[in-house]
Amino acid sequence: MGICLSSSYQDKEESDGNIVYMVEDEGLCSNGEDGMRRLASLYSQKGKKGPNQDSAILCQGYGMEGVFCGVFDGHGRNGHMVSRLVRDYLPSILLNQYNALMLADVGELTDSDDRSSVDDEDRSSPSTDLFDEWKEACISGFKAMDRELKVHPDMDCSYSGTTAVTIIKQGKDLIIANLGDSRAVLGTISDDGCFLKAVQLTTDLKPDLPEEAERIRKNNGRVFALRDEPRIHRVWLPNDNYPGLAMARAFGDFQLKNYGIIATPQVSYHRLTSRDQFLVLATDGVWDVLSNDKVAEIVWSTSCKEEASRAVVEAAVRAWRHKYPASKVDDCTAVCVFLKDWKQDLHI
Repeated sequence: MGICLSSSYQDKEESDGNIVYMVEDEGLCSNGEDGMRRLASLYSQKGKKGPNQDSAILCQGYGMEGVFCGVFDGHGRNGHMVSRLVRDYLPSILLNQYNALMLADVGELTDSDDRSSVDDEDRSSPSTDLFDEWKEACISGFKAMDRELKVHPDMDCSYSGTTAVTIIKQGKDLIIANLGDSRAVLGTISDDGCFLKAVQLTTDLKPDLPEEAERIRKNNGRVFALRDEPRIHRVWLPNDNYPGLAMARAFGDFQLKNYGIIATPQVSYHRLTSRDQFLVLATDGVWDVLSNDKVAEIVWSTSCKEEASRAVVEAAVRAWRHKYPASKVDDCTAVCVFLKDWKQDLHI
């Protein structure tokens, strides 16, 4: 799978010969090789609610010399274990699903030159085909990951789970798969080249989104907000005011899977251009208090790439203390993936 960089509570050995750079729960990813440090930075800080339930991973040399990045936000009693398990297994599951699809496609082809020439003429574009293939791999891979959690012998995921926001970069093709309310944002230069703007690549899959709420209610789940937090809609069992899940899709949470919670990701595509500068993947602890534009501004104003994710997280922690002084600060995790040499295209 290539070179991987991930946050972890403890060291582990890689069995397939890949190089793994492990970091502590709270700390900058500064122990990778120079190429990795130029590619991305990662930072995670535990909040005030218990163990850090966030985790993240970055893999270089993924698939066809691409990049995989994922951020995961656990919840429930075993959320910290669920997020780490998904972090560790999801990249390889997705790659296996993709490779299996490619082998199946090759098996369907004949050696006929005529057939090959027709296929080449009929293909709409390599990017379109690649997205369709990765979309299918992501949907089937996320479901396979969820099944693995359900049968895991040492972990109860009845009321525990994790979100996931992942990106797969293959050349200029970017595939985004999102499950829950973590978020991916692109920092890109405006068309006139005069300023940086933030483009949200994912939808926060909250229970009050019309399509999400409709699916949950059709499955007899209930969606409503409590009086003391009227802006936060949650998912409840049909006859119990429990568990109050604040997202519409997640890995795990198997007691709610019969009531509209699903592990099917929203998969989207972006064709990278020369104006695109960086990606930020972060958990909702960041986005609950910082806007997309503010996060992009923080990354852009950081002189050192390696410090970008730390700057985002520390700004989020300060914002939590200012905006919600009576609330416990949430876990905050951010990964910044840099797409080119730093700030080379901004002419102001």
